[in-house]
Amino acid sequence: MLEELKQKVYEANMELPKRGLVKYTWGNVSGIDRDKGLFVIKPSGVDYDLLKPEDLVVMDLEGRQIESKYRPSSDTATHLELYKSFIQIGGIVHTHSTWATIWAQAKRSIPCYGTTHADYFYGAIPCTRELFKEEIEKNYERNTGLVIVETFKNKNPLYLPGVLVAFHGPFTWGKDAAEAVQNAVIMEECAKMAYYTEALNKNKLRVSNVLLDKHFFRKHGENAYYGQK
Repeated sequence: MLEELKQKVYEANMELPKRGLVKYTWGNVSGIDRDKGLFVIKPSGVDYDLLKPEDLVVMDLEGRQIESKYRPSSDTATHLELYKSFIQIGGIVHTHSTWATIWAQAKRSIPCYGTTHADYFYGAIPCTRELFKEEIEKNYERNTGLVIVETFKNKNPLYLPGVLVAFHGPFTWGKDAAEAVQNAVIMEECAKMAYYTEALNKNKLRVSNVLLDKHFFRKHGENAYYGQK
């Protein structure tokens, strides 16, 4: 079932250790088939060195496991809430990558200090509020998804394809699993650059709105002109 999607999600998962975004099993990627209402996600706790495409878990949008001998990632309920709320997205990544997680643990959004950030994220990468005690004790993973959705109440998830969960770490998404991984790599670099920018310049100057608009919209939207047709 969904063999082509499994292969793509497997390849996206394998990019995480390759790009230095995960240690041990600290991450997961999923991808969705919107027509079938099913998504594929990494199994829980399976080492990347041992992972095979056929090991991936097929889930439906009611949270039922459809296929696999393994249990799905412990973050499956978070992915599910994002797929249900952000209907434009086709893939999701969660890691504990070092620099992005530093900002999450500091409970800070990542400011847009330059054009590298502006090319992919239209403004500051937001950080969620801290989960309440009752949200942690019951349905923790689902509530993690819900607090991300809450954070994006007045934001466009296509313009800001990622978030920091307070005290936890980053989630990113994209049109498919491969793009979600790309956004995770870029977020990590933006987090690192922002940290050093603040170390060098205490004035914390943000990129101007006109420069933000130029760099973001030359790559995104109907008037984008970056790259080849």
